[in-house]
Amino acid sequence: MRCPYCAGENTQVKDSRPTEENAAIRRRRICPDCGGRFTTFERVQLRELTVVKRSGRKVPFERDKLMRSVEVALRKRPIERERIERMVSGLVRQLESSGESEVASSTIGGLVMEALRGLDPVAYVRFASVYRDFREAADFHEVLSEIAGEPVAAPVAAHEAARIALQSPVVAAAPLKKH
Repeated sequence: MRCPYCAGENTQVKDSRPTEENAAIRRRRICPDCGGRFTTFERVQLRELTVVKRSGRKVPFERDKLMRSVEVALRKRPIERERIERMVSGLVRQLESSGESEVASSTIGGLVMEALRGLDPVAYVRFASVYRDFREAADFHEVLSEIAGEPVAAPVAAHEAARIALQSPVVAAAPLKKH
């Protein structure tokens, strides 16, 4: 493993321990050249995934990008880090075991939406606002109606829900937005 500080290639593992219910291994490393310490994670990867954007452009799937988008949606929500890790690992496993090496970005977004819907309704609305490219309060009203399973009182409720859902910025969740 190359050192992120000096690019030295002789890093040494000082400590290894399982994480995420034994689905990954966390390794503490040290670089003998510069003394830098850093952590790496080792996970099983069933296959190389490629994301097909709406424009047709293909990019390699990045678990970290997915994790960042989910973390932004869950910012300041009372969800434990371990549950977030398990959710993202489950999504990645689902994508890898689908049998397809190319996955549409809309498929990934839909899976994230469903996972967030079951985990935290506020995070679901935040993610939906970016993923579905909300333009007005009525868009929030529609999603809140979906969550409630019943009609929500007209624009006042939608405006209030939009204010609550957007207490933290969702701009960084944009990488998973349909392209």
